[in-house]
Amino acid sequence: ARALGGWDTALQTLIILMAIDYITGLLIAAVWQKSSKSQTGALESKAGFKGLVRKGLILLVVLIGVQLDAILGLQAFCRTAIILFFCGNEGLSIVENLGVMGLPLPDFVKTKFEQLKDKGNPDPPDIEK
Repeated sequence: ARALGGWDTALQTLIILMAIDYITGLLIAAVWQKSSKSQTGALESKAGFKGLVRKGLILLVVLIGVQLDAILGLQAFCRTAIILFFCGNEGLSIVENLGVMGLPLPDFVKTKFEQLKDKGNPDPPDIEK
């Protein structure tokens, strides 16, 4: 967790959302057989593996953000923006997955995840040389 900037609430939230997204994606394929990730809509090991690789790449991007903050002296700006962006992205995916399963969520939940994703795209601070 140290390499990812510490085990704080932001990182914990991202990990939880990533896990829920992965699990709901598996359920769509295994139970509902409506996955957009496979030709038949059913569970496929290749699609599941790709999903895990994507989750790993998200953590790799967080690691890059931590390193950018360190060399530019940005006090976790990049890391935080990256985590917020991916929390929003994962949250929106969960909302979509639950909708496929017939469990719609109130509109404000989707709106909050969209706002969170937007917070992950702030204007970068000026870097002093």
